[in-house]
Amino acid sequence: MTKKLKKKIIRVGIGALLFIAAVIVSKVANVYVGLAIFIAAYLVLAIDVLKNAAINISHGHIFDENFLMMVATFGAFFCKEYGEAVAVMLFYQVGECFQTYAVNKSRKSIKSLMSIRPDFARIEVDGEEKEVDPSEVNIGDIIIIKPGERVPLDGNIIEGRSAMDTAAITGESLPKEVGPGELVVSGWVNKSGVIKVSVTSNFSQSTVSKILELVEKASEKKAKAEQFITVFSRYYTPSVVGAAALLFIAGALITGDTLTWMYRAMTFLLISCPCALVISVPLSFFGGIGGAGKVGILIKGGNYMDTLSKIDTLVLDKTGTVTKGNFALKHIEPSKYFEDAHKGKAKETLLKITAIAESYSTHPIAASIVEAYAEKIDKKDVGEITEIAGKGICAEIGKDKVYVGNRKLMADVIIPDDEKETDTCLCGIDEGTIVYIAVNDRLAGHMHIVDEVKENAAVSLAECKKAGIRKIVMLTGDNERTANAVCKAVGIDEYRANLTPMDKVKALEEIMGESGVNVVAFAGDGINDAPVLTRADIGIAMGAMGSDAAIEAADVVIMTDDLSKISKAKKIAAKTIRIVKENIVFALAIKLLVLVLAAFGIAHMGAAIFADVGVAFLAIMNALRALK
Repeated sequence: MTKKLKKKIIRVGIGALLFIAAVIVSKVANVYVGLAIFIAAYLVLAIDVLKNAAINISHGHIFDENFLMMVATFGAFFCKEYGEAVAVMLFYQVGECFQTYAVNKSRKSIKSLMSIRPDFARIEVDGEEKEVDPSEVNIGDIIIIKPGERVPLDGNIIEGRSAMDTAAITGESLPKEVGPGELVVSGWVNKSGVIKVSVTSNFSQSTVSKILELVEKASEKKAKAEQFITVFSRYYTPSVVGAAALLFIAGALITGDTLTWMYRAMTFLLISCPCALVISVPLSFFGGIGGAGKVGILIKGGNYMDTLSKIDTLVLDKTGTVTKGNFALKHIEPSKYFEDAHKGKAKETLLKITAIAESYSTHPIAASIVEAYAEKIDKKDVGEITEIAGKGICAEIGKDKVYVGNRKLMADVIIPDDEKETDTCLCGIDEGTIVYIAVNDRLAGHMHIVDEVKENAAVSLAECKKAGIRKIVMLTGDNERTANAVCKAVGIDEYRANLTPMDKVKALEEIMGESGVNVVAFAGDGINDAPVLTRADIGIAMGAMGSDAAIEAADVVIMTDDLSKISKAKKIAAKTIRIVKENIVFALAIKLLVLVLAAFGIAHMGAAIFADVGVAFLAIMNALRALK
């Protein structure tokens, strides 16, 4: 509980005691003494309302809840309903206390995200450790992170091993084991060993800074429901003030009973306060964003909640989204020529020359071949390396030219008789990528590289279907054979293969134009999928730690590569929107009913208090459900 809330509760308590004393004194002692105590109680309870009303009126903003409360209670005093005037303000302030508590509770979930901001970075200067502001550290500097400390900047471990608590960024509860060469991300907490890290991004570009910027901007992007309430309040409040004035004038002229109709008009004004809507709707979105953030799902604003809840078609990237993105060498098959030339050692020799040829490449497939070789490569043996666009590479190794690439490359370099052998390479292979190798003008063999499907992919996509996603489509730059195998393995409805990044945009637009398709989401890794993430109705970046492209292009950022969080994000959005609609319908229905009753003199100040404070309290309590 904040100090401000404690002070408010104490003030409300004092006002309540004065109110009780005034009621007792008015009944058993002097009425005028009782009135004095009523006024004292009113001033204690209403001082902030009167102050805010005066300030708003001086700025030209007349019609708000403070103005309505002030006019309604002044009217009650004029009608000599002193107890009701003070009771209205007392219950209003009790409701305000609950509102403050609810907002603070909602903000805690956002503050838990904001707490990932690091306080310092530890660097070594002249053999001594020094704590500096993270913004003062440059790329390439070495920082030291001790157990219990938060990682201040993104970087690669150069020394030491540890277990990292990644929950603040990813929402995952299990620690992540890390060692030399592995990336650590700002915002993680070091749980065990001392590690030294080489910084790869400055503070303004670090993961934690990008997340904090995203969270800070989220509240600026209002959903349609929030925009509706803003516009609604602008016209609603002056309308009900006019209606109350008309009710008073018409009633007084017809019956001649000024006090009765003034009381009814004041009750009418009190009922009309839009507190329940003005408070609960943004609070619901705020809670939904905070609740999603706790499980590693960052939603950029309430406006994206609307779209997210209505997704009926999900389009996915393959590599890194449905599959692990970690390529592995599954099979090596030397050609007949190469087998004869290297009797008994053909596979080992083929792997060696291919690894040497690919040793300068950073492509994941090349890395998988080098990793499979697992021996130190002497790059002195490598001469000129030429990249052949869209086909592969040519590397001079000793006196030989080694070609590594696809069938198109083989068709250009090997003799016709060997080219026939490439037709048999795909036999029995229904997934993965085939890499062909030629030495000079002869086919040396081929390698089968696979990208494993994520363990939870099939279950996660089944959950998406249960959450209301009717159709799932995969877009990939990989071949038809691999795409088909992946889709069968995980239960994807359709696929489009052999696509470039711009082909993916075109394919997405075709899907969006199909009949029966309403809201299309695209989920990808956000690095090379930025164009299609931007084009979709809602873009979801998967495993986007450290990815500028993902943070910028996507509307929803899932900080891990866990597909199950897509359905979870949709469920959170749907629940939040449902709560918002419940509050709007409930508040308007109750207010309209009691307004009609008040106009006919059936509902009095007690009912007005419920229609204002009671409805607001119930709506706020309902809004807090979005946090869970």
